[in-house]
Amino acid sequence: MLIHPWDSPRGDAEWRTWLSAHDFGQLAVNGAPGEPPWVQPTHFRYEPEPGPHGRVITHLARPNPLWRDLERNPAVLLSVVGDHVFVPGHWTAPEGAPAEHGTPTSYYAAVQLRCTARIVDDPAEKAELLNRQVAHFQPEGGTAEVRPGEAPFGRMLPGLRVLCLDVTEVRAKFKYAGNKPQEVQDRVAARLAERAGPGDTAARTHQLRRRAPEA
Repeated sequence: MLIHPWDSPRGDAEWRTWLSAHDFGQLAVNGAPGEPPWVQPTHFRYEPEPGPHGRVITHLARPNPLWRDLERNPAVLLSVVGDHVFVPGHWTAPEGAPAEHGTPTSYYAAVQLRCTARIVDDPAEKAELLNRQVAHFQPEGGTAEVRPGEAPFGRMLPGLRVLCLDVTEVRAKFKYAGNKPQEVQDRVAARLAERAGPGDTAARTHQLRRRAPEA
């Protein structure tokens, strides 16, 4: 992923805050030599500790075909993309230039976590991690805890494997016209507010937030 200086995060707090609200991504696992990688869509829980970059908790079904390659090579990449919109070219034309000379583009936020995966099969640890993941998505409760050998979920526990992903490197990008002149940014922000389509409000919020002076 190419990251220009104007698209770089303003420190770890920016990408951590964004990631805390974007907990569905694509887990890429290296395939066998000569084969493409496995790419698994998954919900996950990101935790800022332990380690300098934190860890990710997720789980997959035991019949998933990626396990053999994951056991062979535990280096994985979790890719998370969101708050994306298409920006028409006539919104971005330089001041004084014909509107049709503007360049169509995309705005988006992306965080890529390079991780070392650890597969958890121990029933007690697996149950504890599953409960942590559910608590992230369902803090209000309402679902019984997973307990090995106990109803209602104990019998389902062997059918799942939990992944602990220790994050070793983070690449983050916030592509929201940080390199454009103020008048172009103002025009695009106004058009996003007018269009008010899917993702437009979030993209506009990022654009306005990132052009403000750093605290």
